[in-house]
Amino acid sequence: MSNNTSSDGGIGFCGALTILFIGLKLGHVIDWPWIWVLAPTWITLLIAFVFIATAGIILYLKNK
Repeated sequence: MSNNTSSDGGIGFCGALTILFIGLKLGHVIDWPWIWVLAPTWITLLIAFVFIATAGIILYLKNK
């Protein structure tokens, strides 16, 4: 019996970009407002919300 386990976890592109921006902000390399430093996080969440809301509306209209 083989015990093959695979994990596709990890930080991902947006997470790495957010950490990079935070490091650059704290290192005084960039002088951006925090809203833009954290933009990769909230833009990703916004896109996910739009997809989920669109799928929900489509399912609602289809079952109506």
